[in-house]
Amino acid sequence: MKMMSTIVCAMLQFHLLFSNYGGAVADAKHVGCIEKERHALLELKASLVLDDTSLLPTWDSKSHDCCAWEGIVCSNQSAHVEMLDLNGYPNGLYPNGKINASLLELQHLKYLNLSYSEFSNSIFPEFFGSLSNLRFLDLRASFDGGRVPNDLSHLSHLQYLDLSRNGFEGTIPHQLGNLSHLQHLDISNNYLLKGTIPHQLGNLSHLQYLDLSFNNLGGTIPHQLGNLSHLQYLDLSDNNLGGTIPHQLGSLSNLQELNLGYNQLNVVGNLLSGKVLDGVRFLPSKLESLAFQSNSLEGGIPYSFDNLCSLKSLDLSNNNLSEDLSVILHNMSVGCAKYSLQNLNLDANQITGMIPDMSGFSSLKNLFLSDNLLNGSILKNFNFPSKLEVLYLDSNNMKGVISDSHFDNMSMLMYLDLSHNSLALKFSENWLPPFQLSTIYLSSCILGPSFPKWLHSQKYLQRVDISNSGISDVVPMWFWNQATYTTLVNISYNNIIGTIPNLPIRFSEGCRVNLDSNQFEGSIPPFFQSARYLGLSKNKFSEIRLLLCTNTTINNVLLLDLSKNQLSTQLPDCWSHFKELTFLDLSDNTLFGEVPSSMGSLSKLKILILRNNSLAGKLPISLKNCTNLVMLDLGDNGLSGPIPYWLGQQLQMLSLRRNQLSGSLPPSLCYLTDIQLLDLSENNLSGRIFKCLKNFSAMSHNFSSTRTVGLELYYSRSVYAFDSGSSFDLTAFLMWKGEERLFKNNMLILRSIDLSSNQLTGVIPEEIGSLTELVSLNLSRNNLSGEITSKIGKLTSLDSLDLSKNYLFGPIPPSLSQIDRLAMLNLSDNNLSGRIPIGTQLQSFEASSYEGNVDLCGKPLDKTCPGDEEVVHQKPETHEESNEDDKKPLYLSVTFGFITGFWGLWGSLFLSRNWRNKYVLFLNNIIDTIYVFMVLNATKFQRWLRGLLEKFV
Repeated sequence: MKMMSTIVCAMLQFHLLFSNYGGAVADAKHVGCIEKERHALLELKASLVLDDTSLLPTWDSKSHDCCAWEGIVCSNQSAHVEMLDLNGYPNGLYPNGKINASLLELQHLKYLNLSYSEFSNSIFPEFFGSLSNLRFLDLRASFDGGRVPNDLSHLSHLQYLDLSRNGFEGTIPHQLGNLSHLQHLDISNNYLLKGTIPHQLGNLSHLQYLDLSFNNLGGTIPHQLGNLSHLQYLDLSDNNLGGTIPHQLGSLSNLQELNLGYNQLNVVGNLLSGKVLDGVRFLPSKLESLAFQSNSLEGGIPYSFDNLCSLKSLDLSNNNLSEDLSVILHNMSVGCAKYSLQNLNLDANQITGMIPDMSGFSSLKNLFLSDNLLNGSILKNFNFPSKLEVLYLDSNNMKGVISDSHFDNMSMLMYLDLSHNSLALKFSENWLPPFQLSTIYLSSCILGPSFPKWLHSQKYLQRVDISNSGISDVVPMWFWNQATYTTLVNISYNNIIGTIPNLPIRFSEGCRVNLDSNQFEGSIPPFFQSARYLGLSKNKFSEIRLLLCTNTTINNVLLLDLSKNQLSTQLPDCWSHFKELTFLDLSDNTLFGEVPSSMGSLSKLKILILRNNSLAGKLPISLKNCTNLVMLDLGDNGLSGPIPYWLGQQLQMLSLRRNQLSGSLPPSLCYLTDIQLLDLSENNLSGRIFKCLKNFSAMSHNFSSTRTVGLELYYSRSVYAFDSGSSFDLTAFLMWKGEERLFKNNMLILRSIDLSSNQLTGVIPEEIGSLTELVSLNLSRNNLSGEITSKIGKLTSLDSLDLSKNYLFGPIPPSLSQIDRLAMLNLSDNNLSGRIPIGTQLQSFEASSYEGNVDLCGKPLDKTCPGDEEVVHQKPETHEESNEDDKKPLYLSVTFGFITGFWGLWGSLFLSRNWRNKYVLFLNNIIDTIYVFMVLNATKFQRWLRGLLEKFV
């Protein structure tokens, strides 16, 4: 941007200024610098450089001329140090020590740059305000915490101040408004900085650059900022600012860049008045960049935007704009804005209509219209602006056909996204596009049934997504050869057939490959080892040895999903080469044999899913090395032996359901404090349920999702989730409300324990009541006995409870009726007795929830409880038959109330003359008030009636 160029030029002027000083000193053959300042610099180096002796090599105690040292410039007249530049970023200097007070000896310092120095000072030092001659002070990314010191306001000559990226907390000192010569102020990227924007900043009459973005500032924008007549750059984005934009900002006649995005501004009122943006009276005429993204804008764009003849970039994304696109573009094309505009971002609004003719926007390079309500088809004779480099129209409701004629004049196009529409791309047989794309997203568009040949001409593709596009063809050889340059290949959810050839190629570093839900078959070639994320699920692959077994270390693959294929082989013991593997899913195949011991070398593994195979034997003890496991799903296999004692304490999801495991529940399960899904059902486990359930803290506390997920990858069937890379999309099979269901549990919200279909004995421990966040509990089909603990009523989050087919006896605890979220309950086939506790929750279930308990009675069962029959058939007592003795308390209460009320009032008036007088006056006032009210309203009514009669007469 032009403004950034201006700032860079200003910094160069500072450097040139002090370079001239240094040159003058050299010409004068100055012997050395001031000794006191030389000594101070040596002290400063001693505190800054702790380990790396290669830093500041010219700062040598044997050298007497400190003016010749690196980063030092002295005055050609006084020999005082006037410039100290220890900027760590371009010079590669990263001091790991502290900045100390020896700096105060340099009282003639005018230029001080300590940016990107990463000092170890725990808080921001407060002595910089004593360097009273400073003109330039750059301290960005140098400290970690503290507050912005008030004494910086003492730097009366300061022109440039950068305090960004320091982790400041507290508020912005209003005293900074006293820096009358300041031209550049940057306090951005201090996320703990809160409070309001001091209105005193409006006193900085020479200010040209103000950046307060990426903080936590609240309140409104002070109208005093409209006094900054020289301001060229204003960025207040990514805060919590609210209210309206003050109209005084329209007076900033030199403003070129304005960014108010990611706040809570409604932009209603003065500057942008009317319903939303209607009636804008003025905007600074020199604006080149205007950003209001992620606020609360509504309606459309007013006519006055067309007069911004210098406007190059307009970002109104992620708002509530709802006007027709043709109206929006028409309002911008009446004047001169259409000739200057290069970037237009209207993503994530509610804009409607079809895409109109845009040929008038002759300079437009970037057009973003994603995630709106655009509909209809693109006209046959329509042409996009010829200079377009980026075109994003994804996630709308557009339909119809796009042909090669729509792209005839678009030789500059590099990024194209038409995905998630109902568009059909029909190009000529031998069409050669005029562009060379870097990114192409066409998911959910119709490209098939043949594989699109025109992609062969795109030699520089880095990201390609043609998923769910109706392709029923083989992948040509040239596509795999071109994929060596890509970072994303997504051809999932098609009907692509055939095998993948074994080519001597590699994907580019970090490449994400998604071939899910196709008909690929045969072996997986070794070149897939170079991918970062590898999704191959729901295909017909039958061989994986070429992929897994190699003599070289594989440091690329983080994610490998081979679920739902036709792998019918013994699981290869070739896992020690995968040093970075974090996610492994081999579920829903027919793999057999034992789990190979080499899987224990996957030390970074977080997700291991081997569900629904034919694996047998005991789990290898080497798996105890997988200490980072968060999810372990080995369900639906033939594993035997006891549950391993070495299961990792980081586990959040553990499923060993439907195996042949035996023995008792190991005490080591008590250490799974983060467990949220525990499924050990349908095994041969015996013994008692452990009492350490209270240790399952993730089931007893309502932790936020950020704590419970804690994962670094994201794998989803959606390409955009697959592409973004933030956490896993986890799935789990559970017995839920009597039937097996698949849950997507990527946020780990579902907290469940299933120990059903085993041979567990003993009682249900009282400690179960501590799991207040538990959603599902299934202990059915065991040999449990004793009474149901009353503590079960504390499970207030419970949605499903199954205790059926045990030997539980005694009454149903009344506390069970307190669980108002309970949607499924099964207590059948036990020895429970007594009345079903009365409560709307328990009576709402079917009788089948209680059947098989011979001594249980009450609704919803047909069996009545002892004593209910007499109550039902007893003749109701009439009023005449009622006992007169029962009415005596009523008579006494009425008599006592009458006496108390009557004599409480009239007895007081009879005994006190003063009270009688006040009571009479009170009644007179009420009567007078009512009389006056009636007279006045009667007069008004007469006037109204008279006027009504005159009107009709």
